Amino acid sequence: MAPEPTRYARAWRLGIAALAVVAAVGAAIPFSYSLSRGDRADVEVARSATAPAEGLLSEEAAEGLLSEEAAEGLLSEEPASPVEASSFWSLAGVDEEAALDALLARMGPDERLGQLFMLSYGGEEPTPLLYSWIRRRGLGGVKIFGWNADDTGKLAAAIEAIQNAAENGPLDVPPFVATDQEGGWIRHVRGSTSVTPGNMAIGASGWPSDAYRSAYYIGVELAALGVTMNFAPTVDLATRPESTIIGPRAFSSDPTETGILAAAWARGMADAGVLATAKHYPGHGDTELDSHGILPVIDIDEETLWNRELVPYRMLTAEGVPGVMSGHLAFPRISGSNEPASLSRHFIQELLRERMGYDGLVITDDLMMSGAASPGGLSETCELAIRAGNDILMFSRTLALDDAAWARLARLYRSDASFKARVDESARRVLRAKLRWLLPLGRDGVRPDDAPEAAMRSEESRAFFAEQAMRSATVLGRSELPLPETARVLVAGPFGDFTAEASARVPRATLYRFSYQPSADGLASELASFRARLPAADAVVVCVANPEGAAFARAARKAGKRLYVVSALNPAYAMEFKDDATVVAVYSYARESFKAAFAVLTGDIEAIGRLPIEAGS
Repeated sequence: MAPEPTRYARAWRLGIAALAVVAAVGAAIPFSYSLSRGDRADVEVARSATAPAEGLLSEEAAEGLLSEEAAEGLLSEEPASPVEASSFWSLAGVDEEAALDALLARMGPDERLGQLFMLSYGGEEPTPLLYSWIRRRGLGGVKIFGWNADDTGKLAAAIEAIQNAAENGPLDVPPFVATDQEGGWIRHVRGSTSVTPGNMAIGASGWPSDAYRSAYYIGVELAALGVTMNFAPTVDLATRPESTIIGPRAFSSDPTETGILAAAWARGMADAGVLATAKHYPGHGDTELDSHGILPVIDIDEETLWNRELVPYRMLTAEGVPGVMSGHLAFPRISGSNEPASLSRHFIQELLRERMGYDGLVITDDLMMSGAASPGGLSETCELAIRAGNDILMFSRTLALDDAAWARLARLYRSDASFKARVDESARRVLRAKLRWLLPLGRDGVRPDDAPEAAMRSEESRAFFAEQAMRSATVLGRSELPLPETARVLVAGPFGDFTAEASARVPRATLYRFSYQPSADGLASELASFRARLPAADAVVVCVANPEGAAFARAARKAGKRLYVVSALNPAYAMEFKDDATVVAVYSYARESFKAAFAVLTGDIEAIGRLPIEAGS
């Protein structure tokens, strides 16, 4: 079958634009190490210097490659003499391998193993147990979840306290502080941080510069709070657009487009000073199941996986993405069992490390998730995760100091030479990433800014996200635009920002707000109330973000009303209306996205976005 010209032409357009983005941020070398990040002042200078340029690059700037002579010069440097690591922070300027040797020489078994753990805590303040892990085992990382981050001021204070504890401990190696700030739907650090259009909106615009700038502005906010690692970009494909776990978190259903946009996104995060982590390896898009509650089983062979789900990872590996998150997903036609990929040596060691050549950090998804469960319990899961090749084990709670999982791993470290070697390999990889990412920041650079709120929702970022939302707005199917000026309009939706924007842009409209996820009885009651308002309307605008929202659009269609659907989040739920209604897809519930939707509905702008998923999938 001949290739689809439009699809491949778009991929070419994206690829050319991506090359420009790469050149703009100064690197065809691995992006994880491209930003020179000195002390906090230097970081601010770097942020200013790498802010998105307004014009095109010069021919000289666009080359962005090291010459062979320069590369040989870098590689031919003599390693430094062995050193003593009196402090992590004393290793600036020391040969990397010598610094790693010195750090590991200071570490006993518990501290080496401790580098492989990333733990969380309950509430807004770190717990005494978490501090014990930092003091006694040199905890490698701390994961910030939504329950830690409703208040950005309190979060900044918590991260400051965590870094103080690490610096005052016997090892003084700073932990990574990580979170999930994908943009759009997934935003674990809330408070005053930006609500953005998200990945699928970026896919709809098709601009790598939108991916870069989205990540850059998100990263600036995280860095101001002391967050040094972000579990993003999501590179799962929208293979099953109806998926309730991935949906608008995907850039696209196209592997190449996803890889291009993800590379630009990861570059933007790096240039804000935050380590990016691609997820959920090897791909969570071809399932409707959520690995938090069950182990998804994906029925594809390895050739399909290699040429579809793994394409973005192959591209990101070539770019040097610093982190990859392993997902709890089973591929029985590949592995011969329902073993999760996160616990599989074949997926991590053989496919990712050996076949793809990836040598960055591999981090598990939360090992407390049901999809990671092993017959032998959490302790067995941890052992399998390490043996498979993961470098960091992530947990949504703090394990007790005498936890069975820790006891098992500590015993194996002392008694099993192959397991010890595997732990030491990962500890070295974790420490290498800290030397490359955290050491250049300096002691103050891993801590929150003195006034982190100043970095939140800057005027520049707000203007960009508004523009990006406008570029991504997509009209599906037929178009009867604009809204008739003299029509009696009923506007219904589940989001306050949606009805507020409707009130501002269509002041004559009657507003009806329904619940986002009502009970069955609640839905029936709200639908009855909505139907009672339909006779008085000539045109109806319904926001559809899920199956419940689609029920209101069906009611309006059945009543024979002129129907307009604003598709928020996953466009799959609005696809059934594209033949008999005007559907405007905006891919998120950000206020900027609803501004874009009503700008299209009122005729102020023409929608230029393109649906980034297969319409018939």
